[in-house]
Amino acid sequence: MKHEKIDIAVRACPVCGAGPDQAEPFLSDSRDEQLITASSFASRKVPEFMSHAMVRCRVCDLAYVDQPPSVQELAESYHSADYDSAEEAEDAAAAYARAIGPVLAKLGTRGAALEIGTGTGAFLDRLAQAGFGELVGIEPSTAAIAAAPAHRRAWIREGIFEGSEFAPESFDLICCFMTLEHVQDPGALVAAAHRLLRPGGAFVGVTHNRRAWLNRLLGRRSPIVDIEHMQLFSAQSCTALLERNGYAQVGGATFRNAYRPSYWLRLAPMNRAAKEWLTARLRGSLLDRRRLTLNVGNFMSWGFKG
Repeated sequence: MKHEKIDIAVRACPVCGAGPDQAEPFLSDSRDEQLITASSFASRKVPEFMSHAMVRCRVCDLAYVDQPPSVQELAESYHSADYDSAEEAEDAAAAYARAIGPVLAKLGTRGAALEIGTGTGAFLDRLAQAGFGELVGIEPSTAAIAAAPAHRRAWIREGIFEGSEFAPESFDLICCFMTLEHVQDPGALVAAAHRLLRPGGAFVGVTHNRRAWLNRLLGRRSPIVDIEHMQLFSAQSCTALLERNGYAQVGGATFRNAYRPSYWLRLAPMNRAAKEWLTARLRGSLLDRRRLTLNVGNFMSWGFKG
């Protein structure tokens, strides 16, 4: 069943707080409940190109769902989501490790690190290799944690991020990769992270950039148009998110991801049957043993606690 379009915004912008009078229509509601499955909230799934209705904030440029599901509903969806992308998680972690290098170089100490939305904890392994002594990951998906190697499970706590569960100024680094789009209140998340950082510590986020050339070219056929996404960021709204929550030395940059060709094919906006046929023949081939490096508009942003 298709959902009716709703034109009246009912929540303020979750980045800058601008009210409904500063919002303009961005995406209509394209959800179809008959197509929603446990895979709809899985990481790195086959795109369904469905979305909630979204508006765009004229002040900070954030596109966001004006009538989002409740925090509890979102938590339940991710808790029961399928997971089948452990290999891609390793590839993503490698890309994040390369991109975060300049930020790590500015850290005074590498004591404790927290990753919000850690999945299988693949990036935590990279942080261990970078010299961090204490590692904590938060992950709502039971299936993702089950897919983690045994040595990482000791680092991972199941659930959603609650800043009150940690002591203030207890981390040198907090990371949140491809998760800020999914939470109902990204401003509250980065504000809580700021309280948990030690002076000189850094918050680093990775989001899609809806204004990247590929996403603008594909429009509604971009993989970022997703029922999971409560907001879609641009470089401007990423910067605003951190600056408005007390961070200094705020910056950001695009970076490249490297995945097998079969994974890139999974994201392509094409007929699903044809995609499955091609993917089945590509997997296991000599071509698919290599990694294809592309800049598809992923954006890393960061800020430091003064």
